[in-house]
Amino acid sequence: MSNVDLLKIEEAVKMILEAVGEDVNREGLLDTPKRVAKMYAEMFSGLHEDAKDYFRTVFHEDHEELVLVKDIPFYSMCEHHLVPFYGKAHVAYIPNDGIVAGLSKLGRAVETIARRPQLQERITSAVAETIMEMLSPKGVYVVIEAEHMCMTMRGLKKPGSKTVTSVARGIYEEDEVKRREVLSFIQMS
Repeated sequence: MSNVDLLKIEEAVKMILEAVGEDVNREGLLDTPKRVAKMYAEMFSGLHEDAKDYFRTVFHEDHEELVLVKDIPFYSMCEHHLVPFYGKAHVAYIPNDGIVAGLSKLGRAVETIARRPQLQERITSAVAETIMEMLSPKGVYVVIEAEHMCMTMRGLKKPGSKTVTSVARGIYEEDEVKRREVLSFIQMS
């Protein structure tokens, strides 16, 4: 949190509340700027972290078939409206030369990349690129499905609608059979 100017956020929140016509001295709002500042520091903590750090420790295992961690819950903030979007990430890779990462590292990478003002498309690509760079696998396939509050609370107002993005790298770019295999596992309940 040391890179976050909490007082500046507090002042900005007070200004927003005043701008919409609220009384910032009202009992229910007295600590709101402080709470929002702490929340933003947590929600945007990924700005000060590098997802690559999670893959600096690897293991060597005689395994060069699919590794899939699915249904990784995440939330992020739309950089266009600063409202949340949230959903599930599915991250698959095929190890090369037996190089594997701890399974929790896939979820940690998703969380770190998501915890900044973001676009879903960028999260999907960044997760795939990070794994490709750090593990040098035969291939990576990332699918993210999310509900965007900017579509449910405002504008279109379509609650329940989901956006799905995917990125294929390495073997998954060329091999339709491998791509179908990972998608079938993702769709399993």
